[in-house]
Amino acid sequence: MAQDIRTMFKDRKEAAIKPPKGHKARFEEKLDAAFGAPKPLRANNARFVWLKVAAVAIVLVSVGFFGYQQLSSEEPVNVVEVPKQHPESSGTMATITLGDLSPELKKIENYYQSGINVQLASLKIKDENKELIDGYMQQLNELDKEYKRLTVDLNEAGPTEATITALIDNLQLRLELLFKLKNKLKELKNQENETTRII
Repeated sequence: MAQDIRTMFKDRKEAAIKPPKGHKARFEEKLDAAFGAPKPLRANNARFVWLKVAAVAIVLVSVGFFGYQQLSSEEPVNVVEVPKQHPESSGTMATITLGDLSPELKKIENYYQSGINVQLASLKIKDENKELIDGYMQQLNELDKEYKRLTVDLNEAGPTEATITALIDNLQLRLELLFKLKNKLKELKNQENETTRII
């Protein structure tokens, strides 16, 4: 009894099925009775459409204006230009540091400097860890020399983005180095504790 559906459709004769006369009119009458007849567009409706369009346009213009104001009101970092002083003209030359350039950079410099000082103050030097701490202190001294050299560059060439970034990176690197030292000291202490437990 199974038949191929493709052959069934081929064999089927297309009958021109047409709805009876007046079918469309009766269908429209039933739709009108169920949903109501469509109301013709009046002048009041057209005016309300234009008011809606105007309201949407006002909202879009307002959003665009306030968005533009917000995006254009970003305050750039103010870099203070300090005139160069020649050593011959005054007995001592005032040095510019990273914190002297802007309040934002002063906050950054203070943050890193205080973090470095806290980490250095919390170091406990013992005979077991003295060699490790000395190695890290040599690296910190090298970074400190580099920081002083960058500060001299800042004073001679004036503030540039590259110099400012290098100074901040130097501070970051020193703080990260101290964190690594703390972790190494913890590992060393844990190893000593494990060896004493084994013995």
